[in-house]
Amino acid sequence: MKKLVVGLGEVLWDMLPGRKYLGGAPANFAYMTNLMGNEGVVASRVGTDTRGLEATRRMEVLGLPVTSVQRDGSHRTGVVNVEVDEKGLARFEIEESSAWDFLEWTREWHTLAQMADAVCFGSLAQRSPQSRETIRRFVGATRTNAVRIFDVNLRAPFYSQEVLAESMKLADVVKMNDDEVPKVMALGNLVHTDEKSSAQRLIDLYDLKLVCITRGRRGSLLVSRTESREQPGVPVKVADTIGSGDAFTAALVHEYLRSASLELMGRVANRVGAWVASQPGPTPTPKDGALEHSLAEIR
Repeated sequence: MKKLVVGLGEVLWDMLPGRKYLGGAPANFAYMTNLMGNEGVVASRVGTDTRGLEATRRMEVLGLPVTSVQRDGSHRTGVVNVEVDEKGLARFEIEESSAWDFLEWTREWHTLAQMADAVCFGSLAQRSPQSRETIRRFVGATRTNAVRIFDVNLRAPFYSQEVLAESMKLADVVKMNDDEVPKVMALGNLVHTDEKSSAQRLIDLYDLKLVCITRGRRGSLLVSRTESREQPGVPVKVADTIGSGDAFTAALVHEYLRSASLELMGRVANRVGAWVASQPGPTPTPKDGALEHSLAEIR
């Protein structure tokens, strides 16, 4: 049975030298959610400018509904200037006062929140007070059995301890990368000795069900209240890392919603994230129209 899974927050254009991609974690996450077999929905906001129109058209091409994407006549569609180094790692310069900084709490979004089986949100879209309040209201309006995923996704200087702490209080699942773990712990004045103990500390402090730490080529670590599992990385030739973390999260949530074991969750999420990293851009098209055909080529 398909699950309704919402990517909540920023939608924007990733601008690279000579090319651009529709991006923002919620759109990347929702796209991969669809490929995994769920119903991915983007809840965000774009301008009424040319880039906003182009963004909604691109979402429709990608199979994403646009009915929950708000239009803003006063602010521009978000843009991020991206540089990719020789290892495929991306650096981001994010424009401020974009349409997604002004997310509005509406009756339609309240209905969507109550229908959602899961919602994924991050720290970046909470950089403005208005969007921060809207995101918290949306997550708070979900059903008690819905899964709330906080994908930390630190983008300096757009985060704070207050945002991190309040978001973790709302969440069931927290996902971050290995570079973010010591930063999150330091901001909370918490001791960081190793990833597993830090994950367990966050679980105890914020009453979380699962903490996931991605390690790039080295795979991932999943920690719950009762167990932990490490999964090795999946070797691929990296095209760029844009959207690979979002793909990992979408696959993780897909398996989590089906009560998969930590081992299976980590293995599937690693493979899906690796596939996206092996392709240019955050929303690649699977070969032969099926994700399993593309994943079968990953060794």
